[in-house]
Amino acid sequence: MLPPVSDHQLHKDFAKAYTQINNPRFLKMEGIGGEVPFYLLTYDPAQEAAVTTEIDALGRKLYEAGHTTRHVNIFALCYELLQDKIDLDDLYELEEEDDREVFLETLQSLLDLETVLVPAIVNKINDPGQAKADVLFLSGVGQVFPFLRAHSLLNNLQARVTQIPTVMFFPGVYTGTSMELFGRLKNDNYYRAFHLNNLNLA
Repeated sequence: MLPPVSDHQLHKDFAKAYTQINNPRFLKMEGIGGEVPFYLLTYDPAQEAAVTTEIDALGRKLYEAGHTTRHVNIFALCYELLQDKIDLDDLYELEEEDDREVFLETLQSLLDLETVLVPAIVNKINDPGQAKADVLFLSGVGQVFPFLRAHSLLNNLQARVTQIPTVMFFPGVYTGTSMELFGRLKNDNYYRAFHLNNLNLA
């Protein structure tokens, strides 16, 4: 179980995140020993609404400091991709008619990480209609559980998104070796990311 976190502490965590991301060493991907520039900012999933507000404020503050962020909400992106691939009414019928496992397999096929979702994220980063991004924000990973797991997304992104730092806002716990979604699911082994809450680039 996750210990309760006050809104004040959450605000402090995001204030520290601003300081870390605004550091030139962070933006130049220095001090990480050649590892992939992936970072997790963890939070209590009960504070999802407050986190959404904090992410928006963080992006604005970084913009005022001269840095462009590209924020991709994974849930919103999945919804957008599904609209392009299938009539959503048909998808709702599948959910009602098929058992849970079959429905999840259908979603995973429509939103295949390697061929669909990761290329869509890369396209968002490289969108010629927007300013060049300095940092990628990923949110909404709790909302896409269980058909998409955050550690699987990072595993598939690490060969494709290396030109800018990536910050995933993760509703749960990161131990440095595993990602525990909602503080309950403890089997998602992942060790390539840095814990932004504890990072020190001074």
